[in-house]
Amino acid sequence: MKVLLTGSTGYIGRRLKLILMEQNDIDIRLLVRNKSSISIKTSKNVEIVEGDTFDRELLRKSLKDIDVAYYLIHSLNKKNYKDLDKLSAQNFIDVASECGVKKIIYLGGLGVKNDMTSEHLLSRLETGEILSSNPNVQCIWIRAGVIIGSGSASFEIIRNLVEKLPVMTTPKWVETKAQPIAVDDILLYLKEALYLKYKDNLIVDIGSNQMSYKEMMLQTAKVLGLKRYLIPIPFLSINLSSYWLNLFTPVPFSVAKSLIEGLKSEVVVQNDNALKYFPSINPMSFKQAVEKVIDEIEKDQIISRWSDNGGDVWEYDHQNKINDAIFVDRKIVDINGIEATKVYNSFTSIGGENGWFDYGYLWEIRGFIDKVLGGVGLKRGRRSMCDLRLGDCLDFWKVVDLKKDERLLLYAQMQVPGEAWLEFKIENDKLIQSAYFYPKGVWGRVYWYLLVPIHYLIFRNMIKSIIKNIEK
Repeated sequence: MKVLLTGSTGYIGRRLKLILMEQNDIDIRLLVRNKSSISIKTSKNVEIVEGDTFDRELLRKSLKDIDVAYYLIHSLNKKNYKDLDKLSAQNFIDVASECGVKKIIYLGGLGVKNDMTSEHLLSRLETGEILSSNPNVQCIWIRAGVIIGSGSASFEIIRNLVEKLPVMTTPKWVETKAQPIAVDDILLYLKEALYLKYKDNLIVDIGSNQMSYKEMMLQTAKVLGLKRYLIPIPFLSINLSSYWLNLFTPVPFSVAKSLIEGLKSEVVVQNDNALKYFPSINPMSFKQAVEKVIDEIEKDQIISRWSDNGGDVWEYDHQNKINDAIFVDRKIVDINGIEATKVYNSFTSIGGENGWFDYGYLWEIRGFIDKVLGGVGLKRGRRSMCDLRLGDCLDFWKVVDLKKDERLLLYAQMQVPGEAWLEFKIENDKLIQSAYFYPKGVWGRVYWYLLVPIHYLIFRNMIKSIIKNIEK
């Protein structure tokens, strides 16, 4: 069986890819925006097509001779995501039909269309309808609600609120009912759907027991051994709630708002097709799922995070961009015969709980300002304390180039009047640290000059600390 996997660098797709690669009866093809985002080990075992669903010719190349295609794509991070989602799904189903694809497996969200349906959920529902609209291609539409998994946006929000706030003032949406599900169970349904012997379109709603968001937070606190109190305040608006989540959790304002809007209506199972067609799968309870997540976090075994998807980061030619940068702050030190691997391991250890060496308070201030402005701030941290890969987040940076024992290039995802990069490179027995900035308008230039004194302190100290860190 030939299988196409889209979204393989996203939260669900990255995990599903590992499971599919263990199946001996399928050949896997990946459709990705950037080939370099796939590890060398993976690329040796799969076929890769570089492109996206907005280019029909590339879609034909990716869907040629495919039996089953997984559709794990959405454009939430873009302003016109609803239109983009529709166009993407329509292109995909049209070309899939042309290429003789037998089945599409789509993961969408639980919910029904009504006046309370959020734009984000409505877009996911419309995507499912489009993918189910062609009689020549079967669509298995799996619908899930709150995903409980290490690195999932939903659980990171719940965990951060519970850990940081002993007493929470909450809006009325905390009483909304939902049916959470463990990410491992979602992956089981997605894998088993590949082998399902059923000819027609099928909607499969999945989830564990119904519970309110309030109950989820209190149960999470109990698993963590914490005592928490929730005080409901009915007049908290969507915007106020979104700013609250933005300040106390890793998600930026735009993501928080989309999630909060979706909490206005219940997301519960509408059919019994999960039990009927997948009787061997018995979803774990919320408590079991949380216990598993905490164990993975404590053991530093987070496979993927909600922030893995790079969005339009991969549409940039970063090398040409930094070549055109107007402002460059460069520091160079001799590594004095120190092994390149040790230097590389030192500068790839920065960020998250590992920190940014000295002047941590300046980074904290910048992260707080970014959060206030609706950015991602420093709370995203890093996926793993000791491992780094292309596409990972480092606080408000994104890893856009990574060459073993040679280079790390970070792209700024903070709120900034322009575009910025931070590069560490080993060359000719020297460590070269470069900050690049391409300003937007007059304010971009003012921003750079205002930060020159702070940059002098931070960047001079940083390159010295990278070397000192090796010698400890």
